[in-house]
Amino acid sequence: MMNANKSALGIIFPNSHDALVPELVNVRLMASIPFASRYRLIDFILSSMTNCGINNVSLMVRNNYHSLMDHLGSGREWDLVRKNGGLTIFPPFADKTNKPFVGRVGALAGILDFLRNQKEAYVVLADTNIVVNFDFRAMIEAHIASGADVTIAYNEQEFPDSILESTSNDKGFYYTFAIEEGRIKKIYVNSRATGVQNFSLGITLIGREMLIDLINTAYVRGEEYLERDVLLHQLDRLNVQGYKYEEYAARISDMKSYFDENMKLLDDYNLDALFSGAPIYTKIRDDNPTRYIEGAKAENIMVADGCIIEGEVENSVLFRGVKIAKGAKVKNCVLMQGTVIESGADVEYVIADKDVTVSAGKELKGTDTFPVYIGKRQKV
Repeated sequence: MMNANKSALGIIFPNSHDALVPELVNVRLMASIPFASRYRLIDFILSSMTNCGINNVSLMVRNNYHSLMDHLGSGREWDLVRKNGGLTIFPPFADKTNKPFVGRVGALAGILDFLRNQKEAYVVLADTNIVVNFDFRAMIEAHIASGADVTIAYNEQEFPDSILESTSNDKGFYYTFAIEEGRIKKIYVNSRATGVQNFSLGITLIGREMLIDLINTAYVRGEEYLERDVLLHQLDRLNVQGYKYEEYAARISDMKSYFDENMKLLDDYNLDALFSGAPIYTKIRDDNPTRYIEGAKAENIMVADGCIIEGEVENSVLFRGVKIAKGAKVKNCVLMQGTVIESGADVEYVIADKDVTVSAGKELKGTDTFPVYIGKRQKV
């Protein structure tokens, strides 16, 4: 790990985008969704923080957070077991009205005393639906150099189809920006504009004292969302800068994007782009290496430890402990931990949650535009 960065503390919002993937968050939250064979989504933003010396990190959980607590433990794998700072998980009923918070304003209002007692000059706020290997040091340096009050990270991309096709706001809010000479002049909420947009990555850097003042005022007014209710209306008064992120970023916006972003990592170019920088840490699980039994066929797969492969696997992502029996065929699939594909089964374009069993001889096939999802512990 790198030396401590005493200028910033991190606050992560693990539940912010749960509505995007309701199937996967039935028994967990967005942050603990398995990704890339052996990781969880939170591993990427949390590792990015600790790699940049941000060793005072808090998580604002709202519900379904038991799997996240099990995954993070004391934070040892991220070097967050510390006398001062370290990893803090705030419970879901943190605000004064004893109601679950909705947006960042309500969440932060419940920990204002905590924020007042910290020493860091800046606060990094981050969601977990974006998979990045992010250099927070570079963002902090850009923030200071520009003299900004607030800096928001963004990348240039077109809207995912799932966003454009949505007919309501029931999946939450997303933000795009009009930027002039680095400064954000307009914030658009749930825009339907076509073409490449300046799309927020859900990563915001702000001075700690300023954040406390903004949240104090916003909470009294009954405001809920930092971008929509606070920053959008103060762009003339505040210097809000955009920080353009041009490295690899995977955005989870629905089940199809979850499937697609996993499958993209089977391409060495994308894999290197995400993992060739600073290391990504995750929960350590001591297990045997994956075993390929005589007669097994494997082509273009990402596979974690503890798997046993006797059948045929192609273009797939396998998490820990997956078993592919002799005579089974797996193609274009994402199989989470403990999945068993029994003898003679044939699966294609399938997302199998943890501890799923596909019985012998069964055939289950989705398509590249609509992968089939099998819920946790289900037997087909």
